[in-house]
Amino acid sequence: MKIAWLSEGGYIGKVPREATANAGVLWAWMSNLQVDHYPLLDFSNAPTNAYDYLILQIPKTPEIRKQLINRDIVKEARRISKRILFFQEGPVWVYQDMPLDWQFWHYNVLVDVDLIFCENETDIAYFRGFVPGKPVIPLKDLIVDDTIKNTRNIAKQDKAIIGGNFCRWYGGFDSYVIAKEFDCPIWAPSMGRKIEGEERIPDLTHLPFLPWGQWMHKLAEFKYAIHLMQTFAAGSFMMNCGYLGIPCIGYNRVDTQRNIFPKLSIDVDDLDTARKLAHRLVNDKDFYNECSLDAINNFDKYYSEKTFNTWKNDFFLNIDKFIKDWK
Repeated sequence: MKIAWLSEGGYIGKVPREATANAGVLWAWMSNLQVDHYPLLDFSNAPTNAYDYLILQIPKTPEIRKQLINRDIVKEARRISKRILFFQEGPVWVYQDMPLDWQFWHYNVLVDVDLIFCENETDIAYFRGFVPGKPVIPLKDLIVDDTIKNTRNIAKQDKAIIGGNFCRWYGGFDSYVIAKEFDCPIWAPSMGRKIEGEERIPDLTHLPFLPWGQWMHKLAEFKYAIHLMQTFAAGSFMMNCGYLGIPCIGYNRVDTQRNIFPKLSIDVDDLDTARKLAHRLVNDKDFYNECSLDAINNFDKYYSEKTFNTWKNDFFLNIDKFIKDWK
């Protein structure tokens, strides 16, 4: 099985396992699948008809999309492989904040591909209605943990981390307000959508942007996590917390949250339950330990590389039947 992957990355070739320390789940996919990566903006060097499948990853970034808008990218990709599998980066509605012609371009791409990889089971119903008859399946998350195996042994400190910054995309303000229930220092990562002024919040400390491997070593120090993000996408923050056994409160629309932390998953906007769960994690030691142990066990069950390999072998072995039988 030979797979090509097109993304905004400027490199050509395979992603070695040790490189996964730099970019988390995206490079974990590429490394595990042993894909040949080509830059989306120029893959003219890719050989013709050389691959069984091509994964087409259209980024969220306007700078890249602006350069694609006048190209029939699916037709170009079929020179490399007859099977084009679209990977939905970000939420299903990501295209709707773009210019109108960009929105139609996005829709036409979805119509033309053979299959859509989405990020959550809850995305499937959207695509069923948006592009009827198009096969849709989540691209299963995983962590390649070669460079972080010792992180589960790092002692946890009495501090909490929220999953994103103070903007609509991440819902950081909601997370911050509920995190006060933990009654301990609160931290946040520095993401690409971090807004001006967050540093002035007196009881919030920001981590600098870190490569994924370093991020995991730092994240392992935290005792509590909360991520009330209504942009339902990959859920890598929850998956990372699950690997480390850090109880994380979040929304049940995201597969990683729902599968790893079933006792800490809430309906959208149910901040009342979120606050009660945060209070219980602090005051009920048995509940905290149960959620922590469940997280590690559920991560190993759903998102370990062993689990991904089982899914991968079954899916690609039966992909033609999956596409044919899709209703």
